[in-house]
Amino acid sequence: MKHLVPIVGVVFVAFLVTGLALPVLPLHIRGGLGLGTFIVGLVAGAQFGAALLSRFASGNYADTRGAKRGVVIGLLLATCAGIFYLASLRFLDTPAMSAAILLAGRGVLGAAESFIVTGALAWGLGLLGPQHTGKIMAWVGLAMYVAFAVGAPVGITLYGRFGFMSIALATALFPVVTLALVAPVRPVPTSAKARPSFLRVVSAVWMPGVGLAFTSAGFAAITTFSVLLFVQHRWARAWLPLTLFAIAFVIGRAALGHLPDRLGGIRVAMVSAAIEAVGLALIWVAASPGTALAGATLTGFGYTLVYPAFGVEAVREAPVENRGLATGAYTAFLDLALGVGNPALGLVAGHAGVGAVFLVSAFAVIGAMVVAVRIQGGVHASRRREALAGAD
Repeated sequence: MKHLVPIVGVVFVAFLVTGLALPVLPLHIRGGLGLGTFIVGLVAGAQFGAALLSRFASGNYADTRGAKRGVVIGLLLATCAGIFYLASLRFLDTPAMSAAILLAGRGVLGAAESFIVTGALAWGLGLLGPQHTGKIMAWVGLAMYVAFAVGAPVGITLYGRFGFMSIALATALFPVVTLALVAPVRPVPTSAKARPSFLRVVSAVWMPGVGLAFTSAGFAAITTFSVLLFVQHRWARAWLPLTLFAIAFVIGRAALGHLPDRLGGIRVAMVSAAIEAVGLALIWVAASPGTALAGATLTGFGYTLVYPAFGVEAVREAPVENRGLATGAYTAFLDLALGVGNPALGLVAGHAGVGAVFLVSAFAVIGAMVVAVRIQGGVHASRRREALAGAD
């Protein structure tokens, strides 16, 4: 476990800059630039769309050039994203131009996130072995959401006192400082010398990836639209849903992160998705901030294990020599869901109101339960075939 500490620390700092911006971007784009909810969703989703496009490259790089190098590249890209944020502030009088530059910065941050997360997962698998897949994914995810929990109130506070400039500076500086954290950690040897078939890797991870994508609708709804829901209802502490979501996520991940390895990913995924869907539905019917906050907490607790739960199934089917690329391909479904889902939910908010976002997301999460059932059926069929072959 001690080998994971620096790697988890890097993921934490890298996602702290994302956490700082999550509750601030909707306020900056709507209040500072005067643009609509679709642009909010587009800018928020750009990070995940860019991560999707770079996910296979980052996974292949981790396998062939080294996971540690991949993490370093990701940190440098994150600093570049902060520079784009700073540049966008020069064009506040031209909102469309400012938003376009901000969009580019979010894209660069998405590529940074891709290299950091994929590199960290491949690095952890190389140090601890595939038998600890669920644990590694759990701790990397834990670092991400602790960063979100800390980043949300800090980001709102910085934005309220110093404006978006403070978010931009933090995004540019924090990743550079973090380079010192990874320097002493030993790299792991690379095992793949040639890039495998795209179809071979995708065929191994696509169904768990689809399950992950469906559950990510809840994450998109909370991180991008919960602050707007609170502002719309004039409820205080608009950052609190995101923070409670992240706290519930962190507690659940720390206490139950071992369950996918012990009980199997599919069982855990089905129960987690059911809890998440109930939480989202609760936010949809909320007539008071207390009910909405309870829903956000429940959503975070449900979402906490879906990534390692479906991830155990994805890595189990992947070629041993390409686990970095496999984790990248699997996580790409998260990027796809958020890259497409954020703008789509922005359209829902524009046409049916912000509250409708949470109802639509609840139905999407139910889709993940259907996928889990399908995977379970496939696993059982495969085991029956193996048993019959052994009997012959």
